[in-house]
Amino acid sequence: MQHRELGRSGLKVSALGLGCMGMSEFYGPGDEAESMATIHRAIELGLNFFDTADVYGPFKNEELVGRALRGRRDKVIVATKFGIVRDPNDPKARGVNGKPDYIRKSVDGSLKRLGMDYIDLYYQHRVDPNTPTEETVGALAELVKEGKIRHIGLSEASPKTIRRAAKIHSITALQTEYSLWSRDPEDEILPTCRELGIGFVAYSPLGRGFLTGQIKRFEDFAPDDFRRGITRFQGDNFQKNVDLVKKVEEIARQKNCTPSQLALAWVLAQGDDIVPIPGTRHRSRLEENAKALDVNLSEVELKQIDSTFPRGIAAGQRYSEQMMQLINAG
Repeated sequence: MQHRELGRSGLKVSALGLGCMGMSEFYGPGDEAESMATIHRAIELGLNFFDTADVYGPFKNEELVGRALRGRRDKVIVATKFGIVRDPNDPKARGVNGKPDYIRKSVDGSLKRLGMDYIDLYYQHRVDPNTPTEETVGALAELVKEGKIRHIGLSEASPKTIRRAAKIHSITALQTEYSLWSRDPEDEILPTCRELGIGFVAYSPLGRGFLTGQIKRFEDFAPDDFRRGITRFQGDNFQKNVDLVKKVEEIARQKNCTPSQLALAWVLAQGDDIVPIPGTRHRSRLEENAKALDVNLSEVELKQIDSTFPRGIAAGQRYSEQMMQLINAG
């Protein structure tokens, strides 16, 4: 398995990670046994970078990941997140908290659920506009000193926030959505990370499953699938984006690989400082995704893909209106 260093942090992870969110929520009914088997299979394949968060479930995903990794701690790099607060009376409502006392409670809760003594990479999941970044990162720096976390990360933060944070403590990774149909980070986020020596972790590199070519009808989504609330999957946008995916499928056929492998190979080709973390809860999909590391794209092929998928080509927003307000804050 290939490895990549996250920025200039010294933290090396497998070139492809595993996003575990969907194992517990958001994409319809889960299968815990298959999810556990998928995590175990990932380790067998050489993947060592696992991504979760306290908000997934909520809390259930960290517990699942902790159980799956029990007895395997020395073989893995675990990333989790804090900061998104859910309302028990409204499953769709989201708040944000970056206050130091909240962070301390959150990290202790995550450590307990994961059954671990430390967290390799601890992200602020969303920036709290009501708490100065300096306070949040200062609290995280204290956790590094105490040994509860080893590296600090940010997620969906603006370039301004990234710069402010980096002045307080070294930031190992910035996580945000990045794929063929979500290329916004190329404008300012990626250049800022590279300037500051911060690694880039790309979540949803398969466009929340859309770039796999497996999604054909809106009606196929489970009633509780959160993609139903995203405009990219609604109305006319849905068909426009399906037509885009047909282009992915066509290029993949020419390359003799699957659409998923092509989409992941493209993200991997954007720089050695980028680590995609496609999510899946099935071993078969995991094995398919892992083979993307064997897909080499030539300069000609990259230019072809680039012209087919220019920035902003996807129809609709990548989140609901409420969640978009939490993006690039600060």
